[in-house]
Amino acid sequence: MKKGYYKFSIVVMVLLVAVLAPFAVNAANKKEVKKLPRLLELGSTKCVPCKMMAPIIEEIKNEYKGQLVVQFIDVWSDEKAAKKYKVKSIPTQVFFDTKGKEFFRHVGYITKEDILKVFEQHGIKFKKPADSKKPGKK
Repeated sequence: MKKGYYKFSIVVMVLLVAVLAPFAVNAANKKEVKKLPRLLELGSTKCVPCKMMAPIIEEIKNEYKGQLVVQFIDVWSDEKAAKKYKVKSIPTQVFFDTKGKEFFRHVGYITKEDILKVFEQHGIKFKKPADSKKPGKK
């Protein structure tokens, strides 16, 4: 009787491991995926202040890649996005934390330094880019 019980226990354990192992691996992988803060620029490629923002947004996107998700949506082409984000004027910058929750919104032109300050004031700090381009340097 003990031998039969022992074999049954081993079979149950092996089946449990086989069934539950993929879930444990997926849970471990999910922990490794780090959610990043996000900056969403809502504007247009044809609006003058938006055109002034374009190089700033692109620079932040390149310099803080892997630390910050930067996205641009042309609301004149995507009216649904304008409604979804309740855009009243462009350009509008929407700041999201690592959980995807909006924590700040700005309308109009904003400098790169002020964008980074907003994140810092909300506890989100970025590593300085190694190859940051300063005026007058190549």
